[in-house]
Amino acid sequence: MTTMRKSRKRDRILEILRGTRSHPTAEWVYGRLRRESPHVSLGTVYRNLGQLAEHGIIKRIDFGSAVERYEANILSHHHFVCERCGSVADLEVPVDESLTRKLSQAAGVKADRHEIRLYGTCAACARKGRKG
Repeated sequence: MTTMRKSRKRDRILEILRGTRSHPTAEWVYGRLRRESPHVSLGTVYRNLGQLAEHGIIKRIDFGSAVERYEANILSHHHFVCERCGSVADLEVPVDESLTRKLSQAAGVKADRHEIRLYGTCAACARKGRKG
């Protein structure tokens, strides 16, 4: 893997990702960066997010929607995806590494890690549903 040259925009994109607990899209990052750098292009944001992901500094996540999301938390963890509003949240529960071994043995494969995704309705959407 090649090394990345130093870039102020890339560093700022990483700061933006590290400053949110959400799992934003490239467009969201672009909107934040554009507030301080009005001449930045969406292509620049995509290119830098791609480089950060390729170097393992951030994670690119596909939650089955048309757009990819990104996060700075590269440690093994699980997610909750709201099927109403599309929000994604980290689940603050420990990752059971023994589950990876058990599933690997049961499937006859050599898995290195696992991730659990829970799908349902977030608390905010549940409150809105009760009101209406």
